[in-house]
Amino acid sequence: MPRPVTIRTVALKAGCSIATVSRVMNGTARASAQVEARVRTAMAELSFRPSEIGRALKTLRTRTLGVVIPSLTNPVFASSVAGIEAEARNRGHVLLVTATDYDPARERELVDTLVAQSVAGLVITVADPDDNPTLDHLDAEGIPYVLVYNEPLRAERAAVTVDNAAAGQTLTEALIALGHRRILFVAGRFSTSDRSRLRHQGYIAAMGKAGLEPAPVLELDYMGDADAHRSALIGLLGTPKRPTALVCSNDLLALSIAAAVRDMGLDVPGDVSVAGFDGISIGRLVSPALCTIDQPTRRMGERAVERLFDLFDGSGSRTVEHLPFHLRPGGTIAVAPSPA
Repeated sequence: MPRPVTIRTVALKAGCSIATVSRVMNGTARASAQVEARVRTAMAELSFRPSEIGRALKTLRTRTLGVVIPSLTNPVFASSVAGIEAEARNRGHVLLVTATDYDPARERELVDTLVAQSVAGLVITVADPDDNPTLDHLDAEGIPYVLVYNEPLRAERAAVTVDNAAAGQTLTEALIALGHRRILFVAGRFSTSDRSRLRHQGYIAAMGKAGLEPAPVLELDYMGDADAHRSALIGLLGTPKRPTALVCSNDLLALSIAAAVRDMGLDVPGDVSVAGFDGISIGRLVSPALCTIDQPTRRMGERAVERLFDLFDGSGSRTVEHLPFHLRPGGTIAVAPSPA
């Protein structure tokens, strides 16, 4: 028996993506004339009948949600996906999950692929929720989505997150209260995370409120190893006027930075205090336990799905919803060391 012809079959024959075939079928193609011609030729040669497939995809649309996150290896996103999956399952839906690996250029490609699979809607984390052609496209096409972790400034973009700037300020103020005056903010690349930028704004606000001079931010790759992070710190921590505290924009970065500090022969927290942001469970398991901002990651995922279904039935609001956060003290911070 011959295998059924699917949209994937057409894409393979035409030498393009599934998303491109979908856009040609739906009349929303932005592909070149040559690519569109190849798609239509492939459809004709394969006797592809989009009307029948379209009915099947319409049925699928009521059962599948798309999820786009920055990383499949960062536990903070895994926790939210667990919440997304649980709430989607309660509502009879399944997930298609993919990750950008912190590469903003991949966002449109991955979203187009999910849309081509006829997902009912999306839960998504992007690098920049305000200047974002992918979200502009979803808005123009009327495809419902809810951002998670992002804090868009633009109106009419639904999001579930915490107040990142306020949390960054809370974390910095905790170090100032311990007597730290030379505090360095270590950030994941601002170009890949609005959360990192907002947390840094909170640091700036706390330093200014205390009459302290903020240090120039140190931007590092999230996925860098301790060796790379140690190399970046050597020039900063190898002087008598070194920072006595490091505020890191996420927990994985903080754990790597703490390891790099120790490799340099310094004590955490005796010589340098280190704090993170996210509240991942592994931070409790290291010794000493990581000081961090604990955010309700699983609940953020559940709430994003609840709000997505509100959008489906027309009762949802496209606003930013802040969930509560709290400071989780840990053994990686201590009273600032006395001057030598």
